[in-house]
Amino acid sequence: MAADSSKLKVGMPETLPNPEEAPEVLSDAVDQSVKVIDTELAADIMGDNPTLEEGEEVASWPMISFSHVSMWFGETKTLDNVSFTVNRGETLCILGRSGVGKSVALRILMGFLKPQVGSIRVDGEEINGLTEEGMQQIRKRVTMVFQNGALFDSLTVRENVAFPLRERGGMDEDQIQQVVDRLIGLVGADDVPDALPASLSTGRRRAVAIARALASQPEVVLYDEPTTMVDPIIARRLGGIIQRLKKQLGFTSIVVTHDMRFAERLADSVLFLHEGRAAFFGPLKAFLASPDPHIQQFLTLDAYQLPLA
Repeated sequence: MAADSSKLKVGMPETLPNPEEAPEVLSDAVDQSVKVIDTELAADIMGDNPTLEEGEEVASWPMISFSHVSMWFGETKTLDNVSFTVNRGETLCILGRSGVGKSVALRILMGFLKPQVGSIRVDGEEINGLTEEGMQQIRKRVTMVFQNGALFDSLTVRENVAFPLRERGGMDEDQIQQVVDRLIGLVGADDVPDALPASLSTGRRRAVAIARALASQPEVVLYDEPTTMVDPIIARRLGGIIQRLKKQLGFTSIVVTHDMRFAERLADSVLFLHEGRAAFFGPLKAFLASPDPHIQQFLTLDAYQLPLA
């Protein structure tokens, strides 16, 4: 295989945890139906992302940094002086009601939108103002799983996941198919390898989109509403995959969601947007205890259950 399992990204342990020796990795919080990421699968996902040399320190700056970012669409201010950071190996959940700019923040990070004000850095590099060629280099390190999956309609599940592997080159067809089999197995799509996206449920399409994103060997994955319009079983599996990537490979993630239960499983930190402004940025525990009335209203409505008839 072209990917060398000894070359794993910063934040990944030298030896992957044994499920019997590391119960914290396989705690009840992680969906047990999600496959443990072994060394071979880790190499497929991480590729040549570098590890630290002996004695070298982890960079002190955040992996992702938004600083005083504002963006308008016409006269509508969608983001208003928003700042946040995401450290390596951490998961940030962006919460808030619909239309407050959550997904806009992800599209800015990918370079699909350009804010009028502010600084955006990826691993210390300023990206606001990069050319499209420069953003292509950033997108090799930061990838996004879209709400609709954004799969190629005319390609099968297997062909969709293989696409970034063929684009990158350096692997023969047998190697590509071995990697594809492992990735679709990770996301639970190994029973539909030859299906077209149109025949899949929303949740299955998102799972395949995650597999395709991982095939590009990114350092950061952005998830846009991964549990919207999916059943609880699929939502749990998707959450379990994101957790495994974090716990076992040290992945950095940003998850846009309105699902508080999902966020509680994943978040190290929370950004709560209200009317385009950052009403809260900090640890999950502090968010849950915040007296802010907008946050309390959000938490109360999220927990609301219809009364029995």
